[in-house]
Amino acid sequence: MRTKRLMAMLLSVVLLSAGWLGLSGMGLFVALVPLLWMSHTMENSRRGWWSMFGWATLTFMLWNVATVWWIWNATPVGPIAATIVSTALNLMAFMAFHTVSKKATKPLAYTMLIAAWVATEYWYTVGDLSWPWLLLGNGFSHDVWAVQWYEWCGIWGGSIWVLVVNILLFEAWQQRTTRRWVAAAVAWLLPIGISLGLWWSYEEPQEGTTEVAVIQPNIDCYDKFHGDANYQIDNLFALLDEVPASADFILLPETAVPGYYNEPHLSLYYPSNTPAPIWQQLRDTLAADHPSALLVTGANTRLFYPPTSRTWTARHFGGGLYGDIFNSAVAIDSTGRTQLHHKGCLVIGVEKTPGWIFDLMDFLVIDLGGVVGQIGQGTHGTAFEHRGTKMGPAICYEGVYGNFFGDHVRRGAQFMAILSNDGWWGDTPGHRMLFSLSRLRAIEHRRAIARAANTGESGFITARGDVSNQLFWEERGVRSQQIHLHSELTLYTRYGDYLGRIACYITLLSALYYIAYRARRRNHLV
Repeated sequence: MRTKRLMAMLLSVVLLSAGWLGLSGMGLFVALVPLLWMSHTMENSRRGWWSMFGWATLTFMLWNVATVWWIWNATPVGPIAATIVSTALNLMAFMAFHTVSKKATKPLAYTMLIAAWVATEYWYTVGDLSWPWLLLGNGFSHDVWAVQWYEWCGIWGGSIWVLVVNILLFEAWQQRTTRRWVAAAVAWLLPIGISLGLWWSYEEPQEGTTEVAVIQPNIDCYDKFHGDANYQIDNLFALLDEVPASADFILLPETAVPGYYNEPHLSLYYPSNTPAPIWQQLRDTLAADHPSALLVTGANTRLFYPPTSRTWTARHFGGGLYGDIFNSAVAIDSTGRTQLHHKGCLVIGVEKTPGWIFDLMDFLVIDLGGVVGQIGQGTHGTAFEHRGTKMGPAICYEGVYGNFFGDHVRRGAQFMAILSNDGWWGDTPGHRMLFSLSRLRAIEHRRAIARAANTGESGFITARGDVSNQLFWEERGVRSQQIHLHSELTLYTRYGDYLGRIACYITLLSALYYIAYRARRRNHLV
């Protein structure tokens, strides 16, 4: 039996991992069946519970190792920290199911599995320790033809789909009845059929187009913050020379402009109303070559406060001066108008350091260069406006969070940009999956996306999730394309992660029902 369980565990790991390694996510529909089988065959005892706990822990740990090992290229403790938190949440959901399945009814146990799994995924997106990489719904980023209905429910619908099909397949395998197999087949194929209908019938909205140019400078991330700033600036201006004169929007990647600049005038010194020379150079270049274009770039900006009104994230710069450092998107045009967006979804251990745990666990801080520690955090998405068109400037990690990404759209963005810095992990599945996840954001909100990376993958994604005109790993260059504008809000855009919130309530109700059921059983009422 131990050998069978070992083989079942390894099969589960392989099937769970494929969607994050550049392959199809279709294996997810049977990936949990081996775990359900192990749970079913475990004896109803304390020893059986701990045995299941061990097998489940090993499964989820290996799933993490197989899919996020590339973080090791930036920091050895990165994949360890991610694995501990992610595994703990997966275990919380699965062991709640296993416990209920041994002591209560099967429908209650399966309800607990679905609700608790989705609820813990949701917690992972809203908690201080947030690394929502291995959410089951993300596993279909290479199968966008199958999940066009994400515009109604986001990736949470994908997670529920995976869990329901796994349960029905396990029940069909256990009972060997035609009715059970048909139910499993319908649960798997019906959403695919609906998605294909949406896929084939999709038409771009008739709201016009805009020409967007994306620039990939191909600067080594580890040299970027400690290397030659003059070379980086010269490289940017050389690439700007290659941008077509007809471009309406020009996108540079995250922190493309080296240095730190004081808001609101992007000055080098405080207090000063004079923009730093680099910003004046960019405006002059726009005025000469692209007078009708808006340039959007990443940069580090600083905002200072009086001591009595500083934020909790503010740093002391000396002389009684406090301020926040922001990872920002900056929009400028040839007239000198400036617009700013502060990154709101911060990378744990790099840009965000929760004091309640990291004061005691310094060694988990992931140093990816640049500004390490707690930086200022934006509170919402932003829509930059230019000549009657609005675009949303998401910064790197913000592209992983469907609801936050949608805040740009709710504020009027007709197309989306993602400014990213993908080179921290080398040429691994990390940067490729980060690009691929953007395809799910495009479907959820039905917005075309233009993605500009420092190096990694830049290119364009339609509102249907189709990819075109890419720049790949260590390619330097410019890509330009007409992309469609869209103003209508999808159901998911309007209501966000509503399935995650509902799952939290159902989990609580299931737990209360289980407690009541056990109490009645002890009193011989059931």
